[in-house]
Amino acid sequence: MPAFDLPLPELERHRPEPDEPDDFDAFWRATLKEAGQPAPLVSVHPVDNGLRLTNTWDVTFRGFAGDPVRAWFSLPAGAREPLPVVVEYVGYGRGRGLPHERLTWVNAGYAHLLMDNRGQGDQYGNGGATPDPHATAPGGPGPAVRGLRSPHDYHYRRLITDAVRAVTAARALPGVDSARTVAVGNSQGGGLALAVAGLLPDLAAVLVTAPLLCGIRRALDLTDTGPYGEIATYLSVHRGIEETAYRTLSYVEGVSFARRAQAPAHFGTGLRDTVCPPSGAYAAFNRYGELSGGADPRREMYAYPFNGHEGGEGEQVARQLHWLASTLTG
Repeated sequence: MPAFDLPLPELERHRPEPDEPDDFDAFWRATLKEAGQPAPLVSVHPVDNGLRLTNTWDVTFRGFAGDPVRAWFSLPAGAREPLPVVVEYVGYGRGRGLPHERLTWVNAGYAHLLMDNRGQGDQYGNGGATPDPHATAPGGPGPAVRGLRSPHDYHYRRLITDAVRAVTAARALPGVDSARTVAVGNSQGGGLALAVAGLLPDLAAVLVTAPLLCGIRRALDLTDTGPYGEIATYLSVHRGIEETAYRTLSYVEGVSFARRAQAPAHFGTGLRDTVCPPSGAYAAFNRYGELSGGADPRREMYAYPFNGHEGGEGEQVARQLHWLASTLTG
């Protein structure tokens, strides 16, 4: 696929006006207050992961509406002191999979919480374990369109709330230095990490690659691939509700969350990404932290001109590892 979005010099200046409802902050304050039980953890059980150098626990915590959400929590075997904790969010259609699959962060010496996606996990990978009991509002079969007609019913209201609650749960686990909490994600997970950064002012860092839910209106004009294609297909059948859908989507717009974020941030994007167009990543990056009370959070962006949604793959992860280490110790 050739480059299809804006040229890089224009991307580096891309600062579209925010597509943001007047009650954006009130909406999320009310949503998180409703979900804000003081004791997030439901259960923590050790599991046999078949590994000698990593210990893993099966965690259940209370997410949106107090619903049980599953996660894997891992620590380096023999860790003797509280460690910074990386809370990781996975991609669209994926679940938490198996406990031995994602070892980068724990091998780098961090505590690691991998959150399951409610109502997802059936499209690729090794499955999930968290149902979504609220997925009955009008909408299509895919998560991106469940409850699309109302911001209160929309799937991403629930999933973003789960993502915030995952941080609260991670901070309550043993072996964690709660003052050094990091949100990490790619694609849908990147969108969730950005949302968490905008809703929690005290993260130590956020790492985002190819984020979904950024520049949503433009993405719907550019691509029919992936989750945006599901939304376009739904609107092609349910003609005339576009403004209703756009209003719902404005409450989960990643650029709005990015504007409110305060943590140091590391971004990455492929310039040939037709799943999450790079203009969305740049819109979030260029407006990152602008409502953070006068602070100018440290942030970096890496663009991969000949890569699509896979981005920089291992090279991007290497950049993240070095950047995070210097950020947490600097």
